[in-house]
Amino acid sequence: MGEVMSWMTTEHIWLMVGFGGQALFASRFFVQLFKSEMAGRSVMPVAFWYFSLGGGLVTLVYSIHLGKVGLPFMMGQLGGLAVYARNLHLIYREKARAA
Repeated sequence: MGEVMSWMTTEHIWLMVGFGGQALFASRFFVQLFKSEMAGRSVMPVAFWYFSLGGGLVTLVYSIHLGKVGLPFMMGQLGGLAVYARNLHLIYREKARAA
């Protein structure tokens, strides 16, 4: 197994983290499309916000790894993460009130 993984460097791992974050982030649109098609109308499922939050966090970690070069990504992710977290908070507050 060591020979198979010998080509894998730290940078390869970080690239996989970066691509993984982007894949997670992009998945939110497929979740939203699927739920909307099921409902026959535009729907914003809670899973959309979880995929947004997860993808944003992973992308933020990757951009921090990049250092100064990743600063624009860091700034973009920080604003988005606040929005995603706030939407989840509002959703769960509303559910708690309804219960």
